[in-house]
Formats: sequence, C-alpha cells, structure tokens
Amino acid sequence: MEIRTRNGSYEVRLADFDRAMAALPGGCFVVTDENVAALHGHRLPASCQTVVVPAGEGSKSLGTYQGVVERLLDLGADRGSTVVALGGGVVGDLAGFVAATFMRGVRLIQVPTSLVAMVDSSVGGKVGLDLPTGKNLIGAFYPPSMVLVPVDALETLPRRHLANGMAEVWKYAYILDRELGERLESFEAVPAGEEMAEVVSRCICLKAEVVEQDELDRHGRRAVLNFGHTVGHALEVLTGYESLLHGEAVAIGMVAEAKLGERLGLTPAGLSERLRADLERSGLPTRHELLGRTEDVLRAMRRDKKAEAGVLAFSLLTDYGSCRLVAGVSESDVECALMEACGA
Repeated sequence: MEIRTRNGSYEVRLADFDRAMAALPGGCFVVTDENVAALHGHRLPASCQTVVVPAGEGSKSLGTYQGVVERLLDLGADRGSTVVALGGGVVGDLAGFVAATFMRGVRLIQVPTSLVAMVDSSVGGKVGLDLPTGKNLIGAFYPPSMVLVPVDALETLPRRHLANGMAEVWKYAYILDRELGERLESFEAVPAGEEMAEVVSRCICLKAEVVEQDELDRHGRRAVLNFGHTVGHALEVLTGYESLLHGEAVAIGMVAEAKLGERLGLTPAGLSERLRADLERSGLPTRHELLGRTEDVLRAMRRDKKAEAGVLAFSLLTDYGSCRLVAGVSESDVECALMEACGA
C-alpha cells in the first residue's frame, strides 16, 4: 500500500523475511539490536554493513545515537547512503532519528520485526529518542522511503513480546475499528499465520488513514493514536524503562484512560472493563501499583507532548471504535481515575 506524505509517498509491503532482505539496496547500513542480530544476522545481504546496539528501551538514548553515528562514519557512510532499521520499535525510532539527522538526512528503510513495530511505530514517520525525564522528547517527522514487513519474523518472538504487540492492536480496535475488535474476539488470544497477517495489514491501513489526515500531529486527529500512552509513558519513565514493556505499559494506560473517560461522561459506562477483559485475554497486564502513586504519575504526565503549559490532555474513547483528544482535564479527575484503575 502507498502512504501519502507532504513530500510524496512511500510503500508499505508485506513480505517474508528473505524477500524483504532481497529488496534492500546494495551497500546499505543496517542498524539492529543484539537479539535480532543473533536471530537473523546470518540472513542479511552480504553487501550490507551492520551496526548492532544493545536490546531494550535504553538504546533510545543520546549516547547510543552518538555511537551509531560515529560507527556509520567509520564504515564509510555518506550523504548517498541508506540506513535500514531492522528490529522492533526501539531500533526503528533510533535508526530513524539517525537517518533523519546524519549529514542532514539520508534514505531510511524500516524493516520491523516485532508486532508493535509492524502495526504501529514503523509507519507514520515519527522517529526519536528518550530522555530520563520522558519518552520521545527528542525527535522528528521523517518518513521512510519504504517499509518492508516480514510477518514471518514474529515466529521467533517470545510469547510475552507477541502479547506486548497486541496492546497496540487492541488500541486500533477501540479507537477506530470495532469490527476489528470483534474479529479479534474470534481468534486465539494471539493470532498466528494468515490471521496475524490479516491483523497486521488492517492495523497498518488504519494508521495510514490517520497519518495521511494529520501527518505532523497538528490538528488533534493523529493524537487519537496516543490512547493509553499518556499514562503508559509515565509508567515507563517511573519504572526506568525496565520492568514494563511498552505495550504492557500502554495496556495499563488504556484501562486507566478509559476509566477517566467514563468519569468525565465521554466514554460509555462499562467499556473500560470490556477493554480490560480483552487485554487480559491476550496476556497483558491491566493494573499496576504505581497508579496509586498519583502525584508521581501526574508529574511524569505533565511532561507529555500533548500537555500545554502543564495542563493535561488525553485521547479518550467516545465509543467502542471512536476517540478524540480532550484538553484541559483536571488533575483531580485524573487522580480518581488512576486510583480506580489500580483497584484502590
């Protein structure tokens, strides 16, 4: 499928891993992490040169970014080079930001190998780094020239990481596509094979529709994709990006933000508990003790990119399959929703 951008368009293509590798241009520079390199490094084209970073959210840092840039220079990369992001969301964001800034921008190809990256982070052009104070506080809009999606790479993922990606899948269902949610209910907890390919393709289409309407996140439409992320990102910061995977934090955040929507009278009563049941069936956590530390969570959320002058904004459900950005949410309502979501 083609995704239109302000400067043109790029193709998103589902292919098996070997065909994705065959589609890479000769002499490209592959940025990947230790886990993906161990699983797939031997399958890379011989003409590619590889830069390997540690696995995990900690690699979305200024220090790792500098190391990758210096390594590219050592390997002879120049303004005509192509950077390939081979891995999950962390690698995609890191390598994408490298591509956006190396010699003022070089060609980028995204090859996502995790479910989170396939359905969400590899599409849409957002790239960036974390700071200790918050997620994605350094970044850019830098669309790839191509996204190659090797769905068969999911066969190597541990069960926890597949469940982690299902948080983003359920997000699409609840914010945009009730029919997708009802389809998911007919599958096993985590789809496989052709069912997974169907789910991945549908999620990419949904994200493409939103991104084409609001590529630079200026009109509030793209903000709906952040449902669950305001609370989720705060939990990631408070846990030091260690004990919770991104999708796990977002799952907890979605339930909390659905509770908030119910409290404000925007979200139909009971929808948060239906969402909780769907997430738990996919093996995701929906509660966390940190939600009870409301002032700590609020402090982290005040740094969220949707907040303005410290005033909180959330993407909240208005029905199953619809969502909108709500600004100026009172902190007292947020505190009550957080306490309810953690079971207190």
